[in-house]
Amino acid sequence: QVQLVESGGGLVQPGGSLRLSCAASGRAASMYAMGWYRQAPGKLRELVASITTAGSTNYPDSLKGRFTISRDNVKNMVYLQMNNLKPEDTAVYYCNAGWIITAVLSGSYWGQGTQVTVSS
Repeated sequence: QVQLVESGGGLVQPGGSLRLSCAASGRAASMYAMGWYRQAPGKLRELVASITTAGSTNYPDSLKGRFTISRDNVKNMVYLQMNNLKPEDTAVYYCNAGWIITAVLSGSYWGQGTQVTVSS
């Protein structure tokens, strides 16, 4: 069992930045791939970024260059740096952990989510 706790969400103006954090605890947390998903009202949950245990990252083309995922395996932390935020980035952001994380296959473990609102 892995527990995930997100933090760092909030209200930011367009063009601003936020860094989300996800603290992972539990058995073998550092052995899992990690990812961030988001879900906006009325929309499906979508993958924002993923990172393997070795540090290989993956992003949808629409977010490349603005979002950066990273992890600290010693601290069992995963981060999502979001720059040049746009109103359409407004969503609840979820941390995810599992053996494989792709755009169509999520991991088994989820955090509770953190709200990101981009508005002037």
